[in-house]
Amino acid sequence: MAEPPVGVLAEEGGLRVGVVAPDATAIEFCLFEGEREVARHRLRDRTGAVWHGHVPGVRPGACYGFRAHGPWAPGEGHRFNPAKLLVDPWATALDRGFRLHPALFDTGERPDETDSAPFVPKAIIAAPAPPPMPLPSLPGGPRVIYEAHVRGFTMRHPAIPEAIRGTFAGLAHPAAIAYLQALGVTHVELLPVAAGVDERHLPPLGLTNYWNYNPVAWLVPCPRLAPGGMAEVRAAVAALRAAGIGTILDVVFNHSGESDAEGPTLSLRGLGNAAFYRTRGAGYANDAGTGNTLALERPWPMRLVMDALRHWAVQAGVAGFRLDLAATLGRREDGFDPQAPLLNAMRQDPVLRELLIIAEPWDIGMGGYQLGRFPAGWGEWNDRFRDTTRRFWRGDGGLLGEFATCLAGSADIFGADRPVTDSVNFITAHDGFTLADLVAFTERRNWANGEENRDGTGENHSWNHGVEGPTEDAGVLARRAGDVRALLGLLLAARGTPMLSMGDEAGRSQGGNNNAYAQDNPLSWLDWEGIDWDLVEFTAALVQARLAHPALHDGRPLTGEAVDETGIPDVEWRRAEGGPPDWDGGRSLAVAFYAAGDRVLVAINGDAEAVALVPPVPRHGFAWTVLADSAGAAGDLAPRSLRLLAESPA
Repeated sequence: MAEPPVGVLAEEGGLRVGVVAPDATAIEFCLFEGEREVARHRLRDRTGAVWHGHVPGVRPGACYGFRAHGPWAPGEGHRFNPAKLLVDPWATALDRGFRLHPALFDTGERPDETDSAPFVPKAIIAAPAPPPMPLPSLPGGPRVIYEAHVRGFTMRHPAIPEAIRGTFAGLAHPAAIAYLQALGVTHVELLPVAAGVDERHLPPLGLTNYWNYNPVAWLVPCPRLAPGGMAEVRAAVAALRAAGIGTILDVVFNHSGESDAEGPTLSLRGLGNAAFYRTRGAGYANDAGTGNTLALERPWPMRLVMDALRHWAVQAGVAGFRLDLAATLGRREDGFDPQAPLLNAMRQDPVLRELLIIAEPWDIGMGGYQLGRFPAGWGEWNDRFRDTTRRFWRGDGGLLGEFATCLAGSADIFGADRPVTDSVNFITAHDGFTLADLVAFTERRNWANGEENRDGTGENHSWNHGVEGPTEDAGVLARRAGDVRALLGLLLAARGTPMLSMGDEAGRSQGGNNNAYAQDNPLSWLDWEGIDWDLVEFTAALVQARLAHPALHDGRPLTGEAVDETGIPDVEWRRAEGGPPDWDGGRSLAVAFYAAGDRVLVAINGDAEAVALVPPVPRHGFAWTVLADSAGAAGDLAPRSLRLLAESPA
């Protein structure tokens, strides 16, 4: 007999209940009215790891949780305690968000007998619903991704009604969508939106986990971000789709918010600690650096992830997923395996295989750096592009060749059998300095996080133009602004798939904080009143140029060979002044990309002095026209600047 379905669903005369608890000795299904527990039903049937049964007389809208009986033997991986109410891992809605309370913790030698039910969100039983209506199709073609935070993007927008700021309804507002349309991006990549919990050190500091990388209920939209539940999420995704913009969700399956052995008992820990987590005696493997690691090569953790992904894909209609610390998702007990069960299951699944998948290809576990080893057709965050571009523009020597390789799409990493669009290029992301801070701070300023400025990376490859942090020196400000424009140009001119970080196109600063995960306040929110609209317009022109010119967005690895009857090679490398590049110590580069009859010149001067620009001879009947110049200059290539040109009919 096959194992029965999991989750709680309404059926004729009551409910069908199924919950995974392989090592439990008994499971109770508990019903609530408000905070009052009104009934307990012991599940009498068990098939394999699933406890299941029919509960009569209960209608959709009721709230529930589970209590699990079994051994208390932390050294053997078992932490059963029926005093702790547990959230259904397959729940699709909660009555509220998670908040820490002492009753949730169960860390002694013996089980804590305090009932945690008053302090645990209750799952809500959903009514059967017809399949969602199809959403508008997205246009194909090249991609430009905009990484954003639902709350941070909308909280300070003056045109969005205050009641919906910080939510998916705010993201769906015409003013928010109009900005993204004007910028020209094709996809928004949203920081995690599943229901999660704060790390236990944050509430005493008066802080919360703003980024929300600490999930507990993977199928549930965070009640703070989507008080209207999945319907609100889908409405926002649909509004974006109608504007031609796809939605990518950043998803976290490498760990749960139950943290280490001192963390709260909320769901998986109480139902099947040894089954769902990679335990180490009374503790856990810590490949994600967050206290625990899900054992995703095992059937039930993998089933949970696959069900969650399909749920968001079908119910929300998202265009794809970004996999946080994806090396963990491919990890077995003995290390990373590119053929790991979960990765292969995603590639074969009829729903997921049609979506855009982006891997963050590392974690802190054994052999945790795996850039270039994920499946062809999956995007991968390319941190080598980030670091090399930063170091080259900062002025580090001997990097022109490595920088050129990144500019060409990092085919040395991704190989000849993968499109270079698999390289997701970025210079900044949510994790680290903003672009404005990258050129203004050499040291992090994370004091507001309450960790004595020890958190966040100390290796930022940043520079400050001689003044650390804020200044009123007009010359310094001008040089910083020029670097920001040049870096945006490098990002959007490079082969691969570019990703912009929220507010970089608008001059957003976090005051030097490079780890603002706990800053749910104006430090992290986009300041719409302070936007640099000239910079937004410049970025939009770069995005438009990228999408319009195959020479910039073509996905084929470059060869230097002719690609059609014109005899023009797909790439030519030269100094801006003409002649072959000085690969050992040069700071100027002019790259002519060619594809599909389109030719674009990316001219770069990383030096402190202007250089003459001598473009290649244009084709007969064509002339070079300027698409963008980071210095707003004509003639010679200004110091520390980028100019983008295209061949146009004369």
